[in-house]
Amino acid sequence: GRNTIQNFDYYIAFSFFRMTAIVQGVYKRHLQGNASSGNAKVYGDFADLFAHLGWGLCVKLIKRQGGGSLFSLSAKALQLKEKLLKFMDDHIYPNEKAFLEYTQSNPGKIPPLLTKLVEKAKEEGLWNLFLVGSEHGAGLTNLEYAPLCEIMGRSFIAPSVFNCNAPDTGNMEILEFYGSQKQKDEWLTPLLKGEIRSCFAMTEPDQASSDAMNISTIIQKVGDFYIINGKKWWTTGAADPRCKLIILMGLTDPDAHPYRRHSMILIPFETPGVKVLRNLTTFGYDDLPSGHCEIEFQNVRVPVENILMGEGKGFEIAQGRLGPGRIHHCMRLIGLSERCLELMVKRIHERSTFGQKIAKHGTIMEDVAKSRCEINQARLLIMDTAHQIDLLGNRAARGDIAAIKLVTARMACSVIDRAIQAHGGGGVCNDFFLAPAYVAARCIRLADGPDEVHAKSLAEIEYRAQREKLKKQSKL
Repeated sequence: GRNTIQNFDYYIAFSFFRMTAIVQGVYKRHLQGNASSGNAKVYGDFADLFAHLGWGLCVKLIKRQGGGSLFSLSAKALQLKEKLLKFMDDHIYPNEKAFLEYTQSNPGKIPPLLTKLVEKAKEEGLWNLFLVGSEHGAGLTNLEYAPLCEIMGRSFIAPSVFNCNAPDTGNMEILEFYGSQKQKDEWLTPLLKGEIRSCFAMTEPDQASSDAMNISTIIQKVGDFYIINGKKWWTTGAADPRCKLIILMGLTDPDAHPYRRHSMILIPFETPGVKVLRNLTTFGYDDLPSGHCEIEFQNVRVPVENILMGEGKGFEIAQGRLGPGRIHHCMRLIGLSERCLELMVKRIHERSTFGQKIAKHGTIMEDVAKSRCEINQARLLIMDTAHQIDLLGNRAARGDIAAIKLVTARMACSVIDRAIQAHGGGGVCNDFFLAPAYVAARCIRLADGPDEVHAKSLAEIEYRAQREKLKKQSKL
């Protein structure tokens, strides 16, 4: 049968193109007046038909292998993509409004709707897709997961439904690749099942935390315990009533090498001395149920076995966490930008100004064209970076990782801003999804490091590369 023949469509397309060449030759002999058949003239129409049929099969084959992208996906990844797209249409988009209304009316509570959607996602095998290089994941590479992450990024509620939301994804990666077996059993297993949530405490209100070496929260070893004292803020996920674990980065040895001074430690959320001071808002949005909290740690005591990998490993773990995590952030922004561009195009075709559709105005057409170019450029850069991480690892791809973080959030802010402008007053209220979308994109320019830090890192990598190039040239 057809399903047992490898590359069946390829051979059929080749046959159509071959027939195109044959009948075109017959038609040419008709034009030259030396055809052997009186019906040779009609063969010209067949040439066009066969060519279109062959090309149609080629397009079908290309889409099956990844939608015409430079980066083709495996059959497994394509199947997950189709399932995810259908799940979004059937269950995510129709329930966004109800989810938002519940969280606004019931702060501090988890919408029952989320629990139902989570169960559906598990049933359909759309669970823990993010975890690359682990038996607990879906067996995808970073490159294969990236387009799935883009789809989830089109909705604020989708990542949580599939257990692919930050900061839990990064925390689960930390536990999987840096945690002890005891730490995995206690924390990773319930996180993978979606039974609990977690948060990541790094940024501090009293320090310029864009330079992570400034982090001053003290982790002091006293006997068989560590005592933690300090204050953190922008601790995403801490407002969630299901949050049971804090992964905290703090100072263990101020006299060590700068990159060996800090460590990461696991703190059960209910530990005495952990005090949530407030939930911070972003441009007035509370981002519940996960939220972003300011937390005070006063003489918080945890066992020594709660340290991750040992003292002085904080920066090493952080870099391992941030590589794939930035792929996730950036691809979600691609999805967010695509949705906002779609809303823009829909809006400008519905309304008229100065005697014509808004879509016909030259400045608007330029905005749409710019947005399409910028989204596509950013996506290709992210996909290439994901490919580099898969091939070479986080360290070798660190320049590319800095580049995508720098480029993508700026792109998203620009695209969403144009969509807001095209919507007029509607763009800055909550009627059209655009205002919270802009807030999310703008905040990413600070989350996981501000633009300036990524630009600095990328420039330093470029300087080193150019110096090495000059050294080699001088030896010739």
